[in-house]
Amino acid sequence: MIKAIPQPGKTLLSPADHTLILIDFQSQMAFATKSIDAVVLRNNAALLANAARIFNVSTIPTTVAEKTFSGPMFDEIKAALTKATFIDRTTMNSWEDKAVIEQVNRIGKARIVLAGLWTSVCIVGPALSAIDQGFEVYVIADACGDVSEEAHERAIERMVQSGARPMTSLQYLLELQRDWARTETYQATTGLARTFGGAYGLGLIYAATVLGPHASEAGAAS
Repeated sequence: MIKAIPQPGKTLLSPADHTLILIDFQSQMAFATKSIDAVVLRNNAALLANAARIFNVSTIPTTVAEKTFSGPMFDEIKAALTKATFIDRTTMNSWEDKAVIEQVNRIGKARIVLAGLWTSVCIVGPALSAIDQGFEVYVIADACGDVSEEAHERAIERMVQSGARPMTSLQYLLELQRDWARTETYQATTGLARTFGGAYGLGLIYAATVLGPHASEAGAAS
């Protein structure tokens, strides 16, 4: 007989069990991105970066040819990750960059979460490389983009077939929080959702205004 117990599944992420790698959120890469609206992309990237900040997730932000071609990382990411070391590369596959891999090994976590531009090149490369070396890989699908919907979807499909787990940026934030009784991150999490959480954020604003504070909010304030 199967017996249920009140504990999370092993494949759910927690703040301390993974490294988030943010790849090539740069102007030149975004110009040619057609699979997702640029405003939505920036919004989701900001949601990810700020979630990492709130939960102290080990994060590696990396760019490609920043000074000569692709431009700087999105301002939203730089503003959230003020203490992070940004690594500029020449390789399209960041898993082939020595400085990135040194950071991965220094952090020493077996789970890798990826997001960036473009899905079919700069995300597929490290995803398949990390999986081949025994890492668990998660991909934030709505914080990735490509030159066409076809390119993005086939890239996601290819990674999933190899064992990567797709998720969304809002799902990532809420999976890290996971319990509204965690008052130390409650206000920051709901505040971030209000700013970057789309319709869900609007719902939080409405509920707080019309219905009053949630029980967790009242507990945090007391």
